Amino acid sequence: MPSFNKVILMGNLTRDPELRVTTNGLSICKMSLATNRVFNSQDGERREEVTYVDVDAFGRQAEIISKYMTKGRPILIEGRLKLDIWETQQGEKRSKLFVVLERFQFMGGREDSADSGGHGSHVERSSPPPRPSSAPAAPASSPPQQRDEMEEDDVPF
Repeated sequence: MPSFNKVILMGNLTRDPELRVTTNGLSICKMSLATNRVFNSQDGERREEVTYVDVDAFGRQAEIISKYMTKGRPILIEGRLKLDIWETQQGEKRSKLFVVLERFQFMGGREDSADSGGHGSHVERSSPPPRPSSAPAAPASSPPQQRDEMEEDDVPF
């Protein structure tokens, strides 16, 4: 049975990220993201809907996010949905749906730089980038080779 679990969200942090380190040395960063949706209601009134999503990051990504991100800063994340189910001490069943971060990109400019651009360019991946090919470089006149990642200029809008 095929399945697909991918989430892409862009929003602002609702609080400062919380970094913890396990006894095994694994860094875990917990954060909450707010995404806004603006729409017109049936009576023509402009409305805004806010959705809050909890996100967990692990390893080096967790350390980078906790170091550079603060409440209110924008971030783009890619990840997967995960459902945790547990039982309280009183025997009540509880569940929580959240996002496990796989990649992220800082958005907005650097706060500590006077010449900040329109958006950040830092991208982190949970897996290492592909290794360079040992094949010789293609001549300049040949068509471009297929890439794993899209660049900003590749987006059609």
